[in-house]
Amino acid sequence: MAGSGGKGVGQIVTGLGESGLGKALAAIAAAFLFRMFSGPGPALLPENSADDDDIDDQSDFDGGHTGNVVPVTIRWRSITCSLSDKSSKSVRFLLKNVEGEAKPGRLLAIMGPSGSGKTTLLNILAGQLTASPRLHLSGLLEVNGNPSMKKTYKFAFVRQEDLFFSQLTVRETLSLAAELQLPEITTVEARDEYVNNLLFKIGLVSCADSIVGDAKIRGISGGEKKRLSLACELIASPSVIFADEPTTGLDAFQAEKVVENLRQLAEDGHTVICSIHQPRSSVYSKFDDIVLLTEGALVYAGPARDAPLEYFSKLGYSCPDHVNPAEFLADLISIDYSSSASVDSSQKRIDGLVESFSQQSSTILYATPIAIRDVSKDSVKFERRRIVRKKGSWWRQFSLLLKRAWMQASRDGPTNKVRARMSIASAIIFGSVFWRMGRSQTSIQDRMGLLQVAAINTAMAALTKTVGVFPKERAIVDRERAKGCYALGPYLVSKLLAEIPVGAAFPLMFGAVLYPMARLHPTFSRFGKFCGIVTVESFAASAMGLTVGAMVPTTEAAMAVGPSLMTVFIVFGGYYVNAENTPIIFRWIPRISLIRWAFEGFCINEFRGLEFDHQHSYDIQTGEQALDRLSFAQSHIRDTVVAQSRILLFLYCITYRLMEKNKPKYQQIELPPSDKIQPEQQLEPFNTDQVEQYQPKESPPPDQIESNQQLESPEIDQIRPFILEGAK
Repeated sequence: MAGSGGKGVGQIVTGLGESGLGKALAAIAAAFLFRMFSGPGPALLPENSADDDDIDDQSDFDGGHTGNVVPVTIRWRSITCSLSDKSSKSVRFLLKNVEGEAKPGRLLAIMGPSGSGKTTLLNILAGQLTASPRLHLSGLLEVNGNPSMKKTYKFAFVRQEDLFFSQLTVRETLSLAAELQLPEITTVEARDEYVNNLLFKIGLVSCADSIVGDAKIRGISGGEKKRLSLACELIASPSVIFADEPTTGLDAFQAEKVVENLRQLAEDGHTVICSIHQPRSSVYSKFDDIVLLTEGALVYAGPARDAPLEYFSKLGYSCPDHVNPAEFLADLISIDYSSSASVDSSQKRIDGLVESFSQQSSTILYATPIAIRDVSKDSVKFERRRIVRKKGSWWRQFSLLLKRAWMQASRDGPTNKVRARMSIASAIIFGSVFWRMGRSQTSIQDRMGLLQVAAINTAMAALTKTVGVFPKERAIVDRERAKGCYALGPYLVSKLLAEIPVGAAFPLMFGAVLYPMARLHPTFSRFGKFCGIVTVESFAASAMGLTVGAMVPTTEAAMAVGPSLMTVFIVFGGYYVNAENTPIIFRWIPRISLIRWAFEGFCINEFRGLEFDHQHSYDIQTGEQALDRLSFAQSHIRDTVVAQSRILLFLYCITYRLMEKNKPKYQQIELPPSDKIQPEQQLEPFNTDQVEQYQPKESPPPDQIESNQQLESPEIDQIRPFILEGAK
C-alpha cells in the first residue's frame, strides 16, 4: 500500500516537468517524502536494542515518576581491546585482560593517567565504543549474573561534550525532553511537576529560566551545563549512569558539585560509573569504588578511599601525609619520561603492581557485598527499553520538534542580526556598483553580471550559515534518536517549516534594497517574481547545506566541501559556460545547479519585454534576443521555480538517507578464547525474591579481607621507596 501510494505521488510530481532527469529526481524525492510522512516510529540502533521477547515490560512513567530504579550489577572479565594499524602488521592494546564490577548504590570511578584506557573501558561498558574494522574487542560482560551481549536495562551516557540547543532555557530543554521521552505524561501540570522535581534534584533551580547558550552567546556555566546533561539523561529513570570525565573543563567547586550529584544518584539506587583524570581530595572521598588503569592494564579495582592506600602500602608504596590520595595514585601508576633511567624504573614498578594485583584481584575486587534497595518483586524485573516502541504519534513528534526548531531559529538574535546586516550591506554594494542601469547595449552585460552575482551571493550566504551549524545539531539529533525520542521524518519536516519565516526574511531584504537601486525591470509584478526566485534559491542552498552537513563528520569538513561544490555549480551556472557549449559528459551538472536555475529565472524575469537602445542592425534590440544568446529563450519562470523546488526536495531526501545510513555504529564484544577467561569468583546469586533494604555501607578495610591471605609483592630489588613528586 505504501509502495503504491509513493508511486502515485511520484506520478503527480513528475507531471510538472519535461526533463528526463527532472522526472527521475522528482520521482525519487516524492517516494522518500511519502516515506517520511508515513513511516513508522523512531529509528533505532539495532546493535544496542533489546529483544522484546526476552524483557518484561514496565512503565517508564512509573519508573520516572515514583523514582523506582531497577538495581543492576555489571561485572566484566577478560576485557581486551586492540587496535591494528592500516596494514594490520602491528597491534596496539588499548585494554589488556581487565576485570571489575559496578554495584547499585555505589559510585565507581575509573582513574588513570592520560592514555591509560579510561574512556575506552567506559565506552565498552556502555556499549558506545565506535565500531571500526581495525578494532578487536573481546571479553565477558554480565548483568545481574547473566551473560549479556546487549543492553537489557535502561542506561544513561553523559558525554564530555555538552551539546544543546543554545536558545532554549534550562526548563524548556528539560520540558521538551520529557515530552519526547515520556508521552505518558499527558497533562501540563504533571510534566511541570516532574521537571521541577528534576531541577531541584540536580540543583538547577537558580538557572532554570536562563538560556543554555554556547560559545557565541553567554548562557549557563560549564558546571550547570554538565548537570543539565545529567538531568536530560535521568528523565527516563535509568538503572545505570555512565559519565565520561564529567569534571573536565570545570573549576574545583563546580567539579565537586557535579560529583556530589553523581554521589546522590548512587545513594538513590543507581549504578554510577564515571571516568575521571585526577580529582581533588574532597572529590576522591566521594567515590565508593575505583578502578586504576595504566597503559590499558589493571593495577587496582576495589573499594576506594583508604583501601587502595593500605593495599599499596603493603607493597612498599606509602602515601605521604597531607597529600591528595588521587595525586599519589596517579603518580604511582604513571611513567616518568624525564630520563631513560626514570622510564625503566617506573616501568618496572608498574609491571610489578600489575602482576601483584592479578594474583589476588578476586579477593579485593569482590570484597564489598551487593546491597539492593527495597523494591517490589515486580519492579526488580528488567524493564523493557522503551525505545523499542513508538514515542507518540508522528504528528505529536512533529509538533514538539516544530516548537523547538521555531524557538531556536527565532531567538537566535546575534546570528539573525549579522545575516540581516550582511544582506543589506551586500545589496547596497551591488546596487552602488550597478547604480540605475539604463537601456544601452553595455547595460545588457551589466544586467547579466548583476543577476549572476545576486544568485551566487544568495546561495553562498544560505549555504555557509547552514554548514556552520548543522553538523553540531546533527550530533544532538543522533543522540536523541538513539534514545528513541522521535523519527527522522518529523525532524526534517519541522526544521524546514520552522526556518521558512526567518530564512525568507534575508533574501527579501536583499531583493528589496537591490532592485530599486539597480533599477531592474520597473514593475511590481517583476519585483515580486524576483523576490520569489531569490527566496526559493535560498531555501535550496540551505537544503544543500543540510546534505553536506549530513555527509561529512565535522563542521570544518563541511565548510571545506560545501563551497567547493558550490563553485562547480557556479561554473555551470549559465553565465560562464553556455548550456549548448557544455561538454556532453557534464551536461547533467547544469540541470542540478541551483545557481543555473536561479540565474535563468532572474534573466527571464528581467529581459523578457525589455527594449534596448541600438544603432546598428547587429545590436541586441530586445530582451528576447539577449535570452536567446544565453539559450534561455524557450524557458519560463515557472520552469525554473519548479526545478529549484525539485532540487530542494531531492536534497532533503538525500539528507534523510545520509542521516539514516550514517547513524553511529558501535563495536560488538566477542567472547574470548576459553583458555583466556579468568576464573570467576563465586558470589551469592542475584535473588529477586529476597531483596534486602538498601543501606549504604562502608567498604571493609583490606586488613579484614581474608586476613590469612598475604599479598604477594614483586621482588625486593624491583621496589624502591616511592616519593610523590612535589612532596617533602
